[in-house]
Amino acid sequence: MWSFATPAITEHIFQATDTSSVAYNNAADSVGNYLGTYGLVSMFAALLLSVFTSKYKINRKLLHLVSLMAGGFGFILIYFISEPWMLHICFALVGIAWASILSMPYAMLSSSVDPKKMGVYMGIFNMFIVIPQIIAALGGVNFLYKLLFGEAIINTMLLAGTLLILAGLSNLLIQDRKAAHD
Repeated sequence: MWSFATPAITEHIFQATDTSSVAYNNAADSVGNYLGTYGLVSMFAALLLSVFTSKYKINRKLLHLVSLMAGGFGFILIYFISEPWMLHICFALVGIAWASILSMPYAMLSSSVDPKKMGVYMGIFNMFIVIPQIIAALGGVNFLYKLLFGEAIINTMLLAGTLLILAGLSNLLIQDRKAAHD
C-alpha cells in the first residue's frame, strides 16, 4: 500500500501519470489525505478493539477474519470506484484490517504457545512479517501482480485485496481454542 497506492490511484482514479505535472501532484496530495483516513480509522478501531476486548470475551479468529476481509474488499473496491471521495470508504476498510493486523495475530499466538518459548515463537512469527517485506522491497510484488493481474499498477491494489482475503480465510484453519477465544 505505502509503495503503490499513490502511483496506482493517481493513474487509475485521477488519470494523472506525468509525475512532474500539477495534476499528478494534486492527485498525490489527495491520496495522502485518503491514506489519512486509513490511519484515523485504524487508530479508532484499535481503541474500540482494546476497550471491547477488555470487557467482553471475543472470538479472535472470527474477528480477525472479518477485519482482514474488510481490508481486502477495501483494496479491491479501489479498482471499481468512480468518484475519488469513495476512496475514504476504501481506506476506512483497510484501516479496520490494519487495527486487527497489529493486535490479533499476537494475541492468538501468545495465548497458544508455551510461555517459556514465547521469545522463540514471537521471533519466528516476526520473520514471517519481515521476509515478505524484504521480498516486496526487492521488487517481488512487481512480478506477482503482473503475473496474476496484468501490467496496470492499479492491479497492486487487487493483489493486496486478494491476499488479505486469503489471509482472512486462512483463519478458518486455526484449530487451537486458546488462540481463537479470549
